[in-house]
Amino acid sequence: MPLKHRRSCQGFTAIELMVVVAIVAILMALAAPSFSFLMERWRVLQAVDGLKTTLYYGRSEAIKRGTSIYIEKVPKASSSGCVSDDTSKDWDCGWVVFVDANNNQRWDAGEEVQRFDAPRNIKVTRTESVVTITVNRWGSIDGGGVLGFTLSPSSNANSTATKGVCMTPAGRIRVINKEDVPCT
Repeated sequence: MPLKHRRSCQGFTAIELMVVVAIVAILMALAAPSFSFLMERWRVLQAVDGLKTTLYYGRSEAIKRGTSIYIEKVPKASSSGCVSDDTSKDWDCGWVVFVDANNNQRWDAGEEVQRFDAPRNIKVTRTESVVTITVNRWGSIDGGGVLGFTLSPSSNANSTATKGVCMTPAGRIRVINKEDVPCT
């Protein structure tokens, strides 16, 4: 009886592995550009949600405490690793919500109620050049007019991922698309 040699089915060869790795690498290279847009959009939406939450939180704290609450941009110098233009319109480093214990209308140590660090690679710009937003004890924004922010990827301010956040003096918040920015 002749001996039959059976080929063992115990795995795969190095050449088969290299072919699979090459195919996966090519597919990932094709998918990477579309994935980067999704990441940009996700970061912008994360910042929009954080800003909306902060504005709602500021209103509720002002009403609950019966006093003015302040929302102020975090200065570039006090933010770890944040790279931003240090103008009053640029809120890229985040913001804090605080009760002003010494009535100087500035955030001081010990006054912090909540801090929000904006996601990296997101440009957060105020429509007006104001560093501090005041929410009075009735939950309204002092100063009249519509409060507006533009949020966009740092790499491309004209991206379709760009969003606007608008808040009326009475406290109604809307999120608008790039075409409708700035708030009116």
